[in-house]
Amino acid sequence: MLQLKNIDKFFADRQIFSALDWHIRPTDRIGLCGENGAGKTTLLKLLAGQVECDSGVVQVAKGTTFGYLPQDGLVHKGQTLFLEVRSALDELQQIELELKQLEKSIAERNEDPVLERYAELQQLFEQCGGYQMDAEIGRVLYGLGFTEGDFHKRCETFSGGWQMRIALAKLLLKKPNLLLLDEPTNHLDLPARDWLEDYLLAYPHAVVLVSHDRFFLDRVVSRIVEIWNGDLTEYPGNYSRYLVARKERVAALKAAKQQQDDEIARIEAFINRFRYQANKASQVQSRVKQLEKIERISLPPERKKIAFTFPAPPKGGKLAVELVGASQAYGDLKVLNQIDVQIEQGERLALVGPNGAGKSTLMRLLSGVEKPVSGERKEGHNLHQAYFAQDQAAELDPTRDVYSELSADAPYAMVPKLRNILGAFLFSGDDIEKPVKVLSGGERNRLALAKLLLRPANLLLLDEPTNHLDLQSKQVLLDSLKKYKGTIVFVSHDRYFVDELATRVLEVGQGRVTSYIGNYEDFLRAKQSVGDTSHSRNRVEQKVSRPEDDVVSLSKEERVKAHAARKEQQRKEQKRLKDVAVVEKKIEDLESRLASVEETMADPETYQNQDLWRQISREHGRLQDSLEETYREWEKLQD
Repeated sequence: MLQLKNIDKFFADRQIFSALDWHIRPTDRIGLCGENGAGKTTLLKLLAGQVECDSGVVQVAKGTTFGYLPQDGLVHKGQTLFLEVRSALDELQQIELELKQLEKSIAERNEDPVLERYAELQQLFEQCGGYQMDAEIGRVLYGLGFTEGDFHKRCETFSGGWQMRIALAKLLLKKPNLLLLDEPTNHLDLPARDWLEDYLLAYPHAVVLVSHDRFFLDRVVSRIVEIWNGDLTEYPGNYSRYLVARKERVAALKAAKQQQDDEIARIEAFINRFRYQANKASQVQSRVKQLEKIERISLPPERKKIAFTFPAPPKGGKLAVELVGASQAYGDLKVLNQIDVQIEQGERLALVGPNGAGKSTLMRLLSGVEKPVSGERKEGHNLHQAYFAQDQAAELDPTRDVYSELSADAPYAMVPKLRNILGAFLFSGDDIEKPVKVLSGGERNRLALAKLLLRPANLLLLDEPTNHLDLQSKQVLLDSLKKYKGTIVFVSHDRYFVDELATRVLEVGQGRVTSYIGNYEDFLRAKQSVGDTSHSRNRVEQKVSRPEDDVVSLSKEERVKAHAARKEQQRKEQKRLKDVAVVEKKIEDLESRLASVEETMADPETYQNQDLWRQISREHGRLQDSLEETYREWEKLQD
C-alpha cells in the first residue's frame, strides 16, 4: 500500500535517512524502535506527508488514507466534546444531512428520481455504519476514559493529556488505511491502554506506531522495525522477540565484521609490502580495487549496560505508614471517603485506577504533603521517605547545570556513580553541562527523578516515575527498584513496569481503595473472577461465564459434543503451535544461509569470478524471496 524508494532525508548537515527502501503492507502492525534522535518521529511524519524527503520516491496505493497522531501540540476548541469527535465522520454526516433533505422532498413531492436517490443513500449510510455512528462514538470515548458527563463539556476545558485523547478518538473513528501513532499511550491510564490494545488488535488496516510501553508493543505489533544509522532493519514478531533476535543478529554481524577486518588487514599488508616493487605493481593494483569494492560491515552502537544501586535504606518498623478513616475533599468534590490503608515494610504497592480517580491525592496523603479533612496518617518507626510528585521538576534549581544539580545533595558514596545515573536517564556527553533552566519539560522530570533516587530512604512514593523515559531507561529504573530493599508505593501507566514490580495493587475509585495481592495481571484476574471485567469509567457489573458453568446445564449428548469441540480446538491449537515452530526453524535456516551467502559476496575473490558472482547473486535473491514468503507465512499463523 505504501513504498519508500531510495529515500534521503537531512536536517541541516545531519543525514537522518540514507537510500532508504521500505514497504508497508495493508494489514501490517509495525512498531518503530531506535535510540532517541534516530528518526522515528521523522519517519512517521514522512509517511504522513508532513515532511518531504530530500531525494527518492514515496509511492502510495490509490485510495490510501492516512491518520497521524503526533506526540503533542494538538488543541481542540469551539464546540462540545461529542460534536468535536463527531466531526471526524464528516462524510457520514453529509450523507445524513442529504437524507434529511430528501425526506422533506419526498413529503412534498413523491417523485421517482428522489426516491431512487434516497434508497441509494440509505443503503450507503447503512453499509458505512451510519445508524450506529453515535453509539460507536460513545464506545470510543468511554474506552479512552471519558464519562458521559464529559460529552457536553467544551473542548477547551480539557487539559493537554485529554486533548490528545480527543485527537486519538477522532483518528480511530475515521479508520484510515494507514494509522500512524507517535507515543499514543503517553497520556493514557492503564484501563484506557488496555482498551486501546484490544481496539488496535481488531483494527482492519495497517498500523505503524512508536511507543515506550513494552507491554503495549508486545501485544499490538507483529513486526519491529529498528532505525539506526539512516537505515531500517526488520524483525518479525513483537518487542520481546525483537530483543532476542537483535542480540543474535548483532553477534553474527560482529563475527562477520571480524572476518572482514582480518581480510582487509591481509590485503592492506600486501599492498603496503609490495607498493614500491615494479614487478608486483599489477597485483598491488588488483588488491587496491578489491578494497574499493568491499562493502564495509557497520555495527549498531553497543547499548550501554547502565545500572545503579540505591543507597541502603535505614531500618524501620514493620509498619511503614498508615491511613485510618482518611477522607479528602476539594470543595464539593469528595475524592476519598473514610479509607483505611496499611503499608508494611518491604511491600511494592501499585496504585491503579482511571485518571481523576484519586491516585495522586492518595499519594499526597501517604506522603504527608496534604492532611486529610478527616481521619489521620500514622508513620511507622524511623520512617525516612522520598516523594516524587508529578510536578517534582519545579523543585530544581534553574541556576545550576545538570551535573551540579544532581551532585548537590548526593551522598558521598554515590558521587562516582553520578555519570552512570545521568546516562541511565538520557543525559550524556555535553548534556550534563546544560543549565537546568534550558531543559525541556521531559528532561527536567528525568533529572528530578534521578536526583530523588539518590537519597537514602526506606519508603519511596513515586507518582508516575516512568513518564518521559524511553524503554531502556525504564528497564534501568525497574532493575534498580527490584533490588531496592525498602518499601515502594508507585503510580505508573506502564503495564510491563507494574507487572514486574508490584507485589500488591490498590485500586482507587469512587472514593474507595480496594487491595489485591499480586501484580496487575493478578489484579485483572481477581476482578474477572467477581465479574467486573470492564476497566473504563462506565463499569458494568456482569457475571463471567466459565466453561464448567455452561456444561452443568447441558444434556449428556450435548456434553459429549462440547467435549469433542474442545478437543478439536486443542488439536488445532497444538497443530498451529507445531507449524509455528517449523516456520520459525525455517526462518532461522534461511537467515543463516543468507548470512553465509552475504559473507561469500563480501569476499573480494568472489568478484573476480563473474560466473560465480552471478550464481551467488541469484542464490541471494532466491533466499531473500523465500525469507520474505516465510515471514508472511509466520505472520499468518500468528493471526
